Amino acid sequence: MFASALLYAGLSATLLGALLLFVRWKAGLILIGGGVVASGVALLLPVRRQTAVVRETTLDELVPVWQFSERHQLVMRSPCDSAWKAVHDVTAGEITGFRTLTWLRRFGRPGPENLLNPPAHEPILRVATRTGFLLLGDQRGHELVIGTAVMMPPGGRHPVNRADFVSLDQAGYARAALNFHLKDEPAGCRVTTETRVFATDRESERAFSRYWRAIYPGSALIRRMWLRAIKRRAERMIVPASPGERFANPGAPYGSSRATVALLPDDA
Repeated sequence: MFASALLYAGLSATLLGALLLFVRWKAGLILIGGGVVASGVALLLPVRRQTAVVRETTLDELVPVWQFSERHQLVMRSPCDSAWKAVHDVTAGEITGFRTLTWLRRFGRPGPENLLNPPAHEPILRVATRTGFLLLGDQRGHELVIGTAVMMPPGGRHPVNRADFVSLDQAGYARAALNFHLKDEPAGCRVTTETRVFATDRESERAFSRYWRAIYPGSALIRRMWLRAIKRRAERMIVPASPGERFANPGAPYGSSRATVALLPDDA
């Protein structure tokens, strides 16, 4: 995401310039000035609205228009039944860096259990759906969608069901949905996760854009590590197949040294 990269380049230049002030003050001032300008431009860049022209998934139906999104995918050597179970069962403790990054995102503040402060050994989706996220779609073996309001006006309320979520269009709101979509392929199962956020008015759009550009690198890393944790769990459920067979004995331990995973262009 260009705006996020520009923001962090500007912040890095500002920090480097501040350090250089003690040894080369002119170069330091130039870097600080350039960094401040770059960061300001990053925060003020316009937001592009996107639309799902063809509605192929439940996510398309729930959030057909959005301004903020990220999408990541992996192909793993396991049947989709194993990947589907792994999507539901994977825990925060299995996702590399999840608890560290969410600790940073909440500035180290303690608080109740939720998606930003999850217990290590409880399935992460269970934590989400018992602490504010709604289960918006659950097509077994195909697609799971959760969502919530991530920005609300004073006195606003969280949606309480799918219909409430879809109709949430009053000013001051931003609603977000995250899905896991599974597709059977010759190499195994393609698992895609996509997050979309729709801000309901220009003011909310501008406010959320600043937040999104700040958190995007960490958020993208979490999603990639999340998929890799699903992959590890799914591939432990199968054993190497004999020649001519794709998989053998789903549910049995699978030798991880012989597992193969293809990293697709979105994550390359």
